[in-house]
Amino acid sequence: MEKARLTPFPREQAATRICMVSSFATELLEIRSKEPSLHVLVIPGNPGIAAFYKDFVEALYENLGGQASITAIGHISHSQKDSEHGRLFSLHEQIDNKVGFIEQELQHSEQSIILVGHSIGAYIGLEVFKRLQNKIKMFVGLYPFLKLNKNSVTQSAIGYIARSSLLSKGVSLFASFIGSLQPSITRGIVRRFLGPSWSVAAVDVACCHLLKYHTMHNVLFMAMTEFRKLTEEPDWTFARAKEDKIAFLFGVDDHWGPLSHLEEDQISKRAPGVTLSVETGGHTHGYCCNEPGSIWVADYIANLTKNQSLIRNN
Repeated sequence: MEKARLTPFPREQAATRICMVSSFATELLEIRSKEPSLHVLVIPGNPGIAAFYKDFVEALYENLGGQASITAIGHISHSQKDSEHGRLFSLHEQIDNKVGFIEQELQHSEQSIILVGHSIGAYIGLEVFKRLQNKIKMFVGLYPFLKLNKNSVTQSAIGYIARSSLLSKGVSLFASFIGSLQPSITRGIVRRFLGPSWSVAAVDVACCHLLKYHTMHNVLFMAMTEFRKLTEEPDWTFARAKEDKIAFLFGVDDHWGPLSHLEEDQISKRAPGVTLSVETGGHTHGYCCNEPGSIWVADYIANLTKNQSLIRNN
């Protein structure tokens, strides 16, 4: 794939709105096409903060020539405002939320739907696809988290914290304390912790949305339910049945979706017709948190969509 280039001119801007889905406030980041031929629904990882995907949503809209509406749908209570008053939501409830959104907002649309799931969003997307098979035209999993990686120290540490109610509350309180500091201090701490690859905009999103007690508590609670569920094997029977409509993009050094899951008696053998790719642009699991990564992955999605003849080439 051609090396991603930063856009030299302002692109169409994504807008945020709150949509009530089964009485739960759900944050959306979207660009509406004037004459859409399809709708791309982006399901985030964990944290499920839609604002992290702003560069990606805008780049994808541009790469599809404005022919598709693009929506990134956040997870319930992974947001700046505590609309659900401290309630915690499991992986299963977040899946129900995405199904409910499609049934409420897109079910009667004539547009085809492409699901794009990032990290645990890939697992969520597959589950949504299983429930709404007649509505979904294609599913794409980006850096997919479909199964626990027993060799990952990071996953082991997160799992240990998430399983403990006391530790989860303590980490959430500490995060909210950092978020309550003077903004310049908070940004400096977050920048130092996350590293230089994160864009200024992504750091600001982390400061404003992630460093809230209710958000961090929900991130850890959802992680606990993820880790319980992902001890099970993915539904390979469904993947084989729909393999011509499924694609996965893996990263070279990604403990959430290691290449061993692609190679060692996993996807390539269990569902050989699935489209498998390995990202070669030198980006990371958190591709959406900087513009070059967002543009590279948007190019990948746009090319898949055009190859599937779901949208016309300009």
